[in-house]
Amino acid sequence: MEWLDAAFFTALLSIILIDLVLAGDNAIVIGLAARNLPKEYQKKAIIWGTVGAIGIRAAATLAVVWLLKLPALLLIGGIILVWIAYKLVVDKKNHDIQAKNKLWPAIQTIIIADAVMGFDNVVAVAGAAGSNHGSFLLVILGLLISVPIMVWGSTLFIRLMERFPWILYIGSGVLALTAGKMLVGDPLVASFFTANPVLKWTLVVIITAGVLLAGIWRKKSVSFVTLNPNGHLTLSQELSAEANIQPDDSFKVSQDENGRLVLVKVTG
Repeated sequence: MEWLDAAFFTALLSIILIDLVLAGDNAIVIGLAARNLPKEYQKKAIIWGTVGAIGIRAAATLAVVWLLKLPALLLIGGIILVWIAYKLVVDKKNHDIQAKNKLWPAIQTIIIADAVMGFDNVVAVAGAAGSNHGSFLLVILGLLISVPIMVWGSTLFIRLMERFPWILYIGSGVLALTAGKMLVGDPLVASFFTANPVLKWTLVVIITAGVLLAGIWRKKSVSFVTLNPNGHLTLSQELSAEANIQPDDSFKVSQDENGRLVLVKVTG
């Protein structure tokens, strides 16, 4: 069939990767919301909460796919997706989800939390699917393939991303590439870039590489410790927050087995 071509499968693989990278830890939200339920209700809450979340996400994605056909909205979606790709590299996601002890409130929490957290996923999948003529089928197939992995294998997938950071960078690169294609494919500018394919792909490559390099630089910069002329160490706000360092904390200096200096917080 016409839709079973290389472009279709490339878009499908992109959607599956986007689903896994962006929504893999949504299953943790499901677990957090259902953790206080009796054992016999936890499975029901997870199943029905996931069904509701999938339904809302599929409807929202298909709506966005349709909206992105309007002039200028691909440009807006592309800009949003550039930011999402950048934040994927530099952000650490924290889940502050209240556990419920009754079935229906737990299901509601799962659906609402997934809908709120899934905005980036909806925009990204819509952008990847919107450029292919089989967009509806792509969205449904992508969800059907990735959701079981997201729900039952998310913890393993997240550990894999922590162990192999390059998975996250590949996901961010796919998002940035999708964003670039959205920006040059908007009806307002598509004819210009169609007539200038070299410029089109140069811009897409610049966007993809720029997002990755900016994200990597930002991620590294937050861990910098600088020494001012008075001999005082200066820590970034992100590093201070991550290490829970307060302005009045005291430290002593020691050396590890490799001869590196180590600051140890003095307590009491």
